[in-house]
Amino acid sequence: MIEKTKNKEEFTKYETARILGARALQIAMDAPLLLKINKEKLEEIHYDPLKITEMEFEEGVLPITVKRPMPKKVESKLEREKEDKQKEKELVKKEQKEQKEIEESGEIMELAKNVEEDEEDTVEEEIKKPEEEGV
Repeated sequence: MIEKTKNKEEFTKYETARILGARALQIAMDAPLLLKINKEKLEEIHYDPLKITEMEFEEGVLPITVKRPMPKKVESKLEREKEDKQKEKELVKKEQKEQKEIEESGEIMELAKNVEEDEEDTVEEEIKKPEEEGV
């Protein structure tokens, strides 16, 4: 099976079959040959269009290309996945920020409680001092 030409382009077996079949049909309908082949060689291959086409294909002179477009669904799916990952990262950052704020507010609440307790202790001490002095 022929899969590579001189220009290093690779074709699948289906693409190769399609190219060879199309060119053999052209040659069978008297299209000009793209290679200089002497009469002896043509008689040796019995003027077989498929063999002539194979020779042209091996030499890489066929002006036939294969277009392989990517499916649009794959591209849009990849874009959606990228967007989803981006949104997920943003959500994680937001959750981390909220968690940090909650932790900070918890620390502030503890500090506030400690300050209130200290103030109560101070007030109680101040109340006890005059009582002790008067006694």
